[in-house]
Amino acid sequence: MLKSRYRKVMLAIIAAVATAAATFAVSVGTASAAQWPVVKSGSAGIETETVQHLLNKAGHSLDVDGQFGAKTKSAVEAFQKKHDLGVDGVVGEESWPKLTVEIGPDDENDAVKAAQVQLNRMGKGLEVDGVFGEKTTKAIKEFKKDNDLGDDAKMDDKVWKALITAKGKAGDYTLVIPKDAQPRSEYDDPHHDYAALDLAVPTGTHAFAVTSGTVTKVSGGSCGNGIKLKGNDGATYTYCHFDSHAVDNGSVSSGDLLGYTGNTGNSTGPHLHFAMEASGSSRCPQTFLTAIYDGNAPPSPGSLPTSGCSY
Repeated sequence: MLKSRYRKVMLAIIAAVATAAATFAVSVGTASAAQWPVVKSGSAGIETETVQHLLNKAGHSLDVDGQFGAKTKSAVEAFQKKHDLGVDGVVGEESWPKLTVEIGPDDENDAVKAAQVQLNRMGKGLEVDGVFGEKTTKAIKEFKKDNDLGDDAKMDDKVWKALITAKGKAGDYTLVIPKDAQPRSEYDDPHHDYAALDLAVPTGTHAFAVTSGTVTKVSGGSCGNGIKLKGNDGATYTYCHFDSHAVDNGSVSSGDLLGYTGNTGNSTGPHLHFAMEASGSSRCPQTFLTAIYDGNAPPSPGSLPTSGCSY
């Protein structure tokens, strides 16, 4: 009788432990699984560019500017309606798998452009021409090999998700204005009198958070309307001469829209003034921004020079 009762107790304990272990395994697996990014109105940067290219592959005719505006939202809603998805204009877990289509060597379309944009985020330096040629094939194979996804160059849903959710070589950094707003050559120009950079762009150009951190709005004085961004990397970034702000004080993520460029404060024409400070000194941002422009990891802010970047 005692042996039977002991056996029942032990079996109950074993079952309880097994259930707990299974629950833990499921919860860990769920938590660690990569999630598709959420791209919606106000989003900007590479993820929005990728969505726009994929929407064009689906038959839309969007200007690929990396800015999620009204036209992009309308295209997303039309796509969602066509594919019997929830129509909310937000690209998330439900919409991404429908947008991403299988591509491979010799394909030539807008989905290839989307892949090339994402591969450049990983530092591959491809021309975004929509042609799945030798360089794109090599880049895909390298990415798949590095992530244990096979040894061919085809991109299916699994590869798309791994690529889009992967941390790029540029890390947690985003170019401060749309990439097509100025050529790379403008990012290495000297500032007129101290360590900083002026980017001449039309009023209303989107200005993005270069990295994640906490922002404080600036209004008045020589800066005019601007932003102080205390980055999670320990550096402080200053944006000046906004026409208007797009955020309130608080936390931001890399790539968030901070404001619209303009001509406020001590300014002789519409432009974005960008400066950075690290380890108590102003730092030259030129090589920092050109690295991000190229899709590469930028130098540590504290390693940047404090002079030599002005006339």
